Amino acid sequence: MPDLEAAAARVVAGDVQAFGAIVEGTSHELVRLAARLVGSVPDGEDVVQDAYVSAYRALVAGRFDARASLRTWLYRIVTHRAIDTLRSAARRPVVVDRLDEMSPAAGTSPDAQLALLELSEWLEVLPAEQRAAVVLHSVQGFSAHETADILGCSEGAVEQRLVRARATLRTRRGAA
Repeated sequence: MPDLEAAAARVVAGDVQAFGAIVEGTSHELVRLAARLVGSVPDGEDVVQDAYVSAYRALVAGRFDARASLRTWLYRIVTHRAIDTLRSAARRPVVVDRLDEMSPAAGTSPDAQLALLELSEWLEVLPAEQRAAVVLHSVQGFSAHETADILGCSEGAVEQRLVRARATLRTRRGAA
């Protein structure tokens, strides 16, 4: 895994090629995140590509202040792009169409693929902000503090989004 902070410093110093190391070191996890948020791998790839363009421009312009790690900063950009995509499209995401690209490891069992499909179906009923909190905290494993940092809100707001998401999912489970 490349040293992302060192690669970012090289980009800031004018080494355009160093951004490739950032992409290489983060693209798989960011596409997985974006696909879970927007509902499909192709849409997730579009979100991540747009986020990389924004991140590159910000690095070159010196707008990355390193208060958070580069990885956290990229997660924040991708998450906000995904939320914007959901809002602007005014649609609910479709079920993930290529689960093999979202699986945590190659050779995922059929049971794991079914679980990912079910997760996608459950997440699509949540509003974008709640979906982002659930995916970051409960699926990606970020702490409430890290999730708040990525979402740009307080830990209390994250906890509130998680409570509301759980209530929505309980209601859905009762109706199923």
